[in-house]
Amino acid sequence: MRDSTDATVAIIVLAAGLGTRMKSKKAKVLHRAGGRTLIEHVVRMCCRVAPPENVVVVVGHQAEQVQQAVRSYGVRFALQKEQLGTGHAVMAAREAVEGRADYVAVLYGDGPLLEEATLRALIEKEQGSTAAATIITTVLEDPTGYGRVITGSGGRIERVVEQKAATPEQLAIKVVNSGIYCFRAEQLWKHIAELTTDNPAGEYYLTDMVEVLRRAGHDVETMMVEDSSQLLGINTRVELAVVDRILRQRKVREAMLAGVTVEKPETVTIDPDVEIGRDTIVGPFAQILGRTKIGEDCVVGAGSLIRDSEIGPGAEVGPLTVIEEASIGAGVRVGPYARLRAGSRVAAGAAVGNFVEMKKAELGEGSKALHLAYLGDAFIGPGVNVGAGTITCNYDGVTKHRTEIGGGAFIGSNSTLVAPVKIGDGAYVGAGSVITKDVPPDALALGRSRQEVKEGWAARRRRKTGRGG
Repeated sequence: MRDSTDATVAIIVLAAGLGTRMKSKKAKVLHRAGGRTLIEHVVRMCCRVAPPENVVVVVGHQAEQVQQAVRSYGVRFALQKEQLGTGHAVMAAREAVEGRADYVAVLYGDGPLLEEATLRALIEKEQGSTAAATIITTVLEDPTGYGRVITGSGGRIERVVEQKAATPEQLAIKVVNSGIYCFRAEQLWKHIAELTTDNPAGEYYLTDMVEVLRRAGHDVETMMVEDSSQLLGINTRVELAVVDRILRQRKVREAMLAGVTVEKPETVTIDPDVEIGRDTIVGPFAQILGRTKIGEDCVVGAGSLIRDSEIGPGAEVGPLTVIEEASIGAGVRVGPYARLRAGSRVAAGAAVGNFVEMKKAELGEGSKALHLAYLGDAFIGPGVNVGAGTITCNYDGVTKHRTEIGGGAFIGSNSTLVAPVKIGDGAYVGAGSVITKDVPPDALALGRSRQEVKEGWAARRRRKTGRGG
């Protein structure tokens, strides 16, 4: 027998079921918790334990969508055309796995809480024993739905009985099978054909391998896991929410241990791929999603949402601000109540204030747009002041057009810049102007009608209509 230190491991991930209790048209493993699909959580963890080519995902319902969710990890797939139980799913993976590894671990695509250290410990326990298999067990106060672990004299495991097949006495047992196994590959493939469908569900139960191996004279060992939350599977939306909460708690705790202050952490959502620098403060109810990167010494205000964006060091995001697929530089101030849409860039030292929306726009270093503006498809140079109510009219009903504002320009309040248009360096645009033509550098542009004052007009109107004082 090969020395355990040189032994190879393959992992079979069972992900073929629909999950009828989810009440969903979508395969269960494609539902999301903690910022990823369930299957992606599991596959990512498996690929840290075994080479990706030794990770085989068994697919069935919505096979193409499940494959698409994890194909980028380099894992392989096996198709279970009919869903005839967990044992049948492993049989479906046999061709893809047999001969590739000395040990085969089996786990579920809807169990995203299993930790890498636990899976490694299971494999190491099996490798260090003479048993044909090792299974993870745990104790549950309410074991409903789980297979019960039946032990004999000396406490050795004899078999696992599924909930549907258990007697009332067996249902009272609180030691349960997690459904996570590590087999000695030679014994698994030698005996798996001995599984039968002689049970109330008419399925091939992988749990019956315990009894099959015992009949063949082999030992089966258990590994008790005290933290039963790692072994939670998902069958309903309620359980999905529980798992999501646990994954979120893990990520927030990780951030805090890395030097991030999280206020009211139970209310904050941070996706698993998010990176946050030390001494950054995250306010209550903030959501930091996707592949966002936040530098050191930042502030993320309460109720803000940041997705797939980059936030430079020392930046401050005000409360209830939305930033998606955007970039803000060092020392930038954004919000409150601002919205930065895809393609927006705010250079170092600039400021974006309340009720300002940017879309595919660049705001230069030290520039300011502090109130009630829409800046779409625009390039704004350094040191520009954009007055309240300014709009770049970027859409003519057919095509989007670009506005360019040179460095040091001043855009008066309530200006309407009708693209395509260029405002030169150092130019001034008078408040309330509608600008339809390019403005040269250092020029003053006024695009509004001359004010008229008619003395006494209001009093004459009141006398004529009989209204007012």
